[in-house]
Amino acid sequence: MVVKMIKYSFVLMNKELDDFLNSLQELGMVDITRSIKAIDTYSEESLSLSARYKKALEYLSSIANANKKASKENNKEKTSFKEIVEDIPKDKLLNTIEHYRSLEKTLKNEIMNLERDAINATKWGDFNLEDVSKINDLGYELHFYTLSEKKFNPEWEKEYILQILNKLDGKIYFTILVPKNEKCELKISESDFPELSISEINKRIKEAENELEQLTYKINGLATHEATLKELHNILLTEMDMHFANAASTTSGEGSIAVLEGFAPKEQELEISEFLNKSCAYYLKEEAKEEDNPPIKLKNNKFARLFAPIASLYDLPNYGEVDLTPYFAPFYMLFFGFCLGDMGYGLLLVIVGIVVTILKKGTKAADYGKLITVLGIGSIIMPLFSGTIFGMKLYDLGLGLNKDTFFSDTQMFWFSIIWGIVQIAFGRIIYAIACLKHKKFDPAFTNFGWALVLVSLSFMYAGSQSGSAILPDLATKIMLYTGLAFILFCSKPTKVFILRPFAGIASLYDITGLFGDVLSYIRLFGLGTSGGILALVVNSIAMQIAGIPYVGWGIAIIILIFGHLAVLGLSALSAFVHPVRLTFVEFYKNASFQGGGRAFNPFKKNIN
Repeated sequence: MVVKMIKYSFVLMNKELDDFLNSLQELGMVDITRSIKAIDTYSEESLSLSARYKKALEYLSSIANANKKASKENNKEKTSFKEIVEDIPKDKLLNTIEHYRSLEKTLKNEIMNLERDAINATKWGDFNLEDVSKINDLGYELHFYTLSEKKFNPEWEKEYILQILNKLDGKIYFTILVPKNEKCELKISESDFPELSISEINKRIKEAENELEQLTYKINGLATHEATLKELHNILLTEMDMHFANAASTTSGEGSIAVLEGFAPKEQELEISEFLNKSCAYYLKEEAKEEDNPPIKLKNNKFARLFAPIASLYDLPNYGEVDLTPYFAPFYMLFFGFCLGDMGYGLLLVIVGIVVTILKKGTKAADYGKLITVLGIGSIIMPLFSGTIFGMKLYDLGLGLNKDTFFSDTQMFWFSIIWGIVQIAFGRIIYAIACLKHKKFDPAFTNFGWALVLVSLSFMYAGSQSGSAILPDLATKIMLYTGLAFILFCSKPTKVFILRPFAGIASLYDITGLFGDVLSYIRLFGLGTSGGILALVVNSIAMQIAGIPYVGWGIAIIILIFGHLAVLGLSALSAFVHPVRLTFVEFYKNASFQGGGRAFNPFKKNIN
């Protein structure tokens, strides 16, 4: 349900604006309209500073997680971390973190580059750069080559002043000494010779690693300042919110008067009025209208609230719309169960959901646990119609159950179609009732008409297939003709009432899209059946393995456990995604959901 909002208009002296906003921020109940943002130097600098705080907090969080593991092994080291950085002033904390992080990155890159150079230098063996320099001083040049052992010619050692430096992985690394005024006559490409020897590189790696180790020790201590940094960030956010709220006000009276606009839930009207009566502001209040574009706050019962994370994947309704969450919630629960297609898997979800709810009581994770439990219940209810449990049929388990008691595959197919008809007709009726509340009679009767046509045609088809009418023939025809009349006379309203049916004929083409929507619900049957087949395959493989002497049943049990867990994972993923698709495409479309609402964001202090 979309919470009703009250629109407030505040008028006060501009010099009193800051004090009023501070008080309003302490109250924390009113969403100040921020359509006019402060595009100034302060805003740009503050947003940039906030981004730096966020990156630094992420960095400290990763360090803190690593320190928690280390502290379990060495509590003394944790204490020394704190001692090494506790004197950092608050105003220098962010810059210190950024400096250490930059230095850490530089050292890691340096070590990585040196290690890469070490790999190349190792191929040439260890050498002394001073010896190379002395050879150059004597008037000689060194030329370096790399060749495979097959291509290396031993006769070169007689022709040139040649020295083999290393043999590695089937290759020979060698150098030729040539006077500076002569050219080397060896007709092969020269190789790049490292600027540093392997011993020098290893020395520099060791120095860099020692420096990084000392720096890491200091960085670990920074994690003890995470709470302080978060506090500084929240102070900045509070100041920014104040600045933006201030900038959202308009001024008149040569800058001496400020005018603000805000919204708050109607249920808090009394408390806000008491606050405003004591304030320095003159205010007006009225019930918010759709054209005011008030913020959206949703309020639903305990069951519907569980499905809020799913509804948030799409969009918030606008202020003039119906919140469809409580209407799609029971459908989604049952559709999830239809797609999962196995009571055994539903029972596992119920158990997991209850455990999560108990272990995470009082946290957001507990709500997800409750959602899993509800979806598990739906996954017990819907597969009960076909009698499927862990890939088996209840009537095959020797429980004395009759096969005819349960739905066949054909009946489950039509069962999915029926659910599609019900949800689509339900969506049309929801929109029609909403239109009546807004006195939009033509779209209301048009949608009532489509619901009647869809249901009556479904009854007629079902009766023709079963050989007996679902409803009396007269009742079905009344539903059909009434629905057609609503569509013809209301779907294309014209000033001349008698011409409406002729304009409305074109709307009958929408019947193709309507039945296309219904056919989309076949996926419920398809996914449920495929999950059952996969579970049956797991059972079949396990039973075949069980025939192996001695170890057969042990391996079979392992296959059953991991096989069914894998099928449960795949089926649960499909069972989550496809009902979402049916909800947001078929149901939302037929309920004429527009969306586009902005979330209610009260102007308050940033505490967490």
